Amino acid sequence: MQKTNRRDFLKTAASVSAALAAGDAKPLYAESEATAGTVHAWRTSPLEKFQSVQSPPQWETGQDLSPLAIYLDPGTVQQEILGFGGAFTDASCYLMSRMSADARHAFLSDLYGPSGLRFSVGRTCIGTSDYSTKMYSYDDTPAPDPELKHFSIDQDRAWIIPTLLEAQEINPDLYLFSSVWSPPGWMKSGGSMLGGCFQERWFGTHAQYFLKFLQAYADAGVKIRAVTVNNEVDTDQDGHFPATLWAQQHEMVFVAFHLGPALEKASLDTKIWILDHNYNLWGRVVDELSNSEVAKYVDGVAWHSYAGTPDAMTRVHDMFPDKYAYFTEGGPPANLFGPSEQRPHHFNFPPYGSDWARWSSSFTDMLRNWARCICVWNLLLDENGRPDLTNPPRPMRRGGLVSIDAKTQELTYSGNYYAFPHYSKLIQRGAHIFASSGDLPGIDHVAAENPDKSRVLVLTNRNNASQHVYCRLRSQVLKVVLPSDSITSFVWS
Repeated sequence: MQKTNRRDFLKTAASVSAALAAGDAKPLYAESEATAGTVHAWRTSPLEKFQSVQSPPQWETGQDLSPLAIYLDPGTVQQEILGFGGAFTDASCYLMSRMSADARHAFLSDLYGPSGLRFSVGRTCIGTSDYSTKMYSYDDTPAPDPELKHFSIDQDRAWIIPTLLEAQEINPDLYLFSSVWSPPGWMKSGGSMLGGCFQERWFGTHAQYFLKFLQAYADAGVKIRAVTVNNEVDTDQDGHFPATLWAQQHEMVFVAFHLGPALEKASLDTKIWILDHNYNLWGRVVDELSNSEVAKYVDGVAWHSYAGTPDAMTRVHDMFPDKYAYFTEGGPPANLFGPSEQRPHHFNFPPYGSDWARWSSSFTDMLRNWARCICVWNLLLDENGRPDLTNPPRPMRRGGLVSIDAKTQELTYSGNYYAFPHYSKLIQRGAHIFASSGDLPGIDHVAAENPDKSRVLVLTNRNNASQHVYCRLRSQVLKVVLPSDSITSFVWS
């Protein structure tokens, strides 16, 4: 078998459309259904990147299987999928602005176009984040400005808004949501955007800050469909970069009596997502959603993967089934870390371009635990993981979904990037995750049914050896061999 290069990857990705053309749970293993149609398959492994599998296995009448088989039940339906994507940070958009027009359009088309990864979700920052070229808010004044007379999004007009407009042209169905890292420093204790707590006396003004942002972006041609109260509400990052500590009761008061009513009064349909932080804070979410004044304004919860496990989303869903789960940020998989104080100063990250199975395993866990979207962090960073405002600086390493060499403009692709097409290209907006069961060591599985009735099964083999796996759909069996360190996706009608 020959290794595939970048050109082969794009060629295969562009052909998927043609190949695909040829809520409340229901009882598991329900009534029989028609024979499954022709199976198409794609694989990523050390030797191939989302390459079409020649002569893939087909469904056949099955016999009794080992209890270690994977059982599929489309009759047990879970969440509807919103989409997949990444963050349009100031850093990422700045690097894209330095590309030639043709190169930038090709890059965005590769991510958001119908022949690329087919991303349909994106995150933006309300003012600066840690990955920015400079620290700024939309109302940087030395004295408080309660009427927001100096509010301006001019900093974003340089490269963020043009990038978003171009992405929208490529995918008109792009769903954007936005997060604050820090409001203007004068709204916080200490008067700085670097860490600190939000001062309650500015809650009303901050709600208007959100409204002005939403309106200014809309006037610029960019519709923001959801906002989070703040990125990572439970930490001020020790003042290392723009961040804000929000006490639980402060987030509740802000949503219930300021932001929610302000959006309602302005007749805006913008959704509110709370937390925007790690799985291990699920107890905080339960407390907040247990308050009816808060819950009535909350569409769902934004989750990160740096601490805790994704089954936290299921715990919250089981208690509040009308509130949605959205995965909004993740870097290296959470299980690589212990508590923050136990992390080594110079962490030995897995190889940048080869951890596709690790990412795919994480994606599967998110989808099996009710996540409606998967939106990772920076779409693009340079070869050193910059621009980055963090002080002291983080160790230099490749980062972002894609890495660009600042001098040569050469692109390098992450394992994250190579995992995505098995999900983002094959699982459509409006698809529903359905039940799959079977505990096989080192094997991850997730299944979905698309609006066009095609079905998708993604299998990830994290083992160092190939694995023989049987998948049962009613009376039919799919007998597959999964290479080591691989992702294999199957699609049938």
